[in-house]
Amino acid sequence: MDSPRWLPLESNPEVMTKFVNCLGMRPTWQFGDVYGLDPELLGMVPRPVCAVLLLFPLTDTYEAFKQAEEEKLKGERQEVSPDVYFIKQTIGNACGTIGLIHAVANNQDRLEFEPESPLKKFIEQSSKMSSEDKAAFLEKDEAPSLDEKVNLHFISFVNVGGQLYELDGRKPFPIVHGKTSEDSFLEDAAKVCKAFMARDPQELRFTIIALSKD
Repeated sequence: MDSPRWLPLESNPEVMTKFVNCLGMRPTWQFGDVYGLDPELLGMVPRPVCAVLLLFPLTDTYEAFKQAEEEKLKGERQEVSPDVYFIKQTIGNACGTIGLIHAVANNQDRLEFEPESPLKKFIEQSSKMSSEDKAAFLEKDEAPSLDEKVNLHFISFVNVGGQLYELDGRKPFPIVHGKTSEDSFLEDAAKVCKAFMARDPQELRFTIIALSKD
């Protein structure tokens, strides 16, 4: 059976903020554009930042890198904290929604929610599930479907226990990118984003969005 496809989430911070607010996350934190990765432009982003989302094109170069990275990490065995909330993507076009879930679920202690928040409820009900079972649980949610395939992809970067994690539902596991802190998190995530851009220097379709304290 073909996996379901959803309408892709627009890479617009206002749309993302409204989306999570409609799901019961209070507007004490907001999504906002990161206009560039040099120190001056990173300095314009409101702090603290608890998550960074990267939208990037799925090119042949990236797919080759992804496959090589997975093979390498399967042999090395990363230390991934049990506190990391990670969900596999089994729904076409749902990477934006999954990126937002990764951003919110790994910062529950900092974000605020309405008492009957469906987003908070979903995270709490699925938190002890495997990444595959979380994906099946998400598939039961109703969302607008779409048959068109989109070749842009969202991933999230979060700080869990002082480690920088890349969370990508198309990968079998979280990717650990080394130590980070609340103060250096945005800059540390920016370095990884730069590596994505460097792999496809001819590409311009990159968007970076930060979840910051309002």
